[in-house]
Amino acid sequence: MDLVAAARGVMARAYAPYSRFKVGAAIAGPRGAVHLGCNVENAAYPDGTCAEAGAIAAMVAAGETRITAVAVIADAPRPVPPCGGCRQKLAEFAGPDVPVTLATVSGQRYATTVGALLPGAFGAGDMDAGSSPAMGAGFAGDGAGGGDG
Repeated sequence: MDLVAAARGVMARAYAPYSRFKVGAAIAGPRGAVHLGCNVENAAYPDGTCAEAGAIAAMVAAGETRITAVAVIADAPRPVPPCGGCRQKLAEFAGPDVPVTLATVSGQRYATTVGALLPGAFGAGDMDAGSSPAMGAGFAGDGAGGGDG
């Protein structure tokens, strides 16, 4: 199944009466299932749900916890990346090399990866005081600045 087409189909169901900015997301799991999500706004703005978060919730509800591919589409002048919170949510369930396709309804596409969207993602290993996870440039201890190491 074409993930972008699936994301476009669910984008039409988005509930966006305030911003009128509809977004659809489709994520594939390792068993081949495709999980869909659309943004859902709320009058108590910004207490809505992003399309990516909705797709992840659908995936977990279906019994899967790994993402193998992602597509996000919006009616925008350029392919729109996930917000920061959704980048972190994607990184929770996807490795850094998982492909992400960002698309517009006019046909533009931009291919990237979860790791490129969120370099140095915070993960479960960061909560273990006894471990020293590998980090990219710009983090404490690597001599490239950042942090206090």
